Amino acid sequence: MNLSNQRRMAAAILKASKKDILFDSTRLSEIKDAITKDDLRNLIKLGAIKKLHKGGYSRGRAREIIKQKRKGRRKGPGSLKGSKFARLKRKRRWINKIRAQREFLRSLKEKDIINTQAYHQLYSMSKGGFFRSRSHIKLYMEEHGLLKNEKSKENTAVQEKKGR
Repeated sequence: MNLSNQRRMAAAILKASKKDILFDSTRLSEIKDAITKDDLRNLIKLGAIKKLHKGGYSRGRAREIIKQKRKGRRKGPGSLKGSKFARLKRKRRWINKIRAQREFLRSLKEKDIINTQAYHQLYSMSKGGFFRSRSHIKLYMEEHGLLKNEKSKENTAVQEKKGR
């Protein structure tokens, strides 16, 4: 029984692919007799011809992944796409870094933790790109004794040794 013409017309009516047209196997003789689109429309109303429902794609897994990413997960090196500077431009990276360092130095000067000379020295060093981060500035100050409190501690330690 060749029903290819009926399948083609039903597909056109239902706006679907020929593969997605389903014929009721008990009513094949009725479908064979239908030769006009009007006949086929009546059979569709009666339920002899149906369009196969194609399922969509579930977003459940995608939602779970989004939740995890909002928590900061799934951001390891295997997930990164693009080069280092494609993700954050070189200039923007520099701007973020230098602003943080300058703000840090300003706060140290205002709190009177470092003197003006040390401030200018550290400021020009950070402008030259010497420091990697704020913590690198802290480390440098501790190693070179640029903190006012440390100088006073060193002086008291020296005086105690002399006193003995």
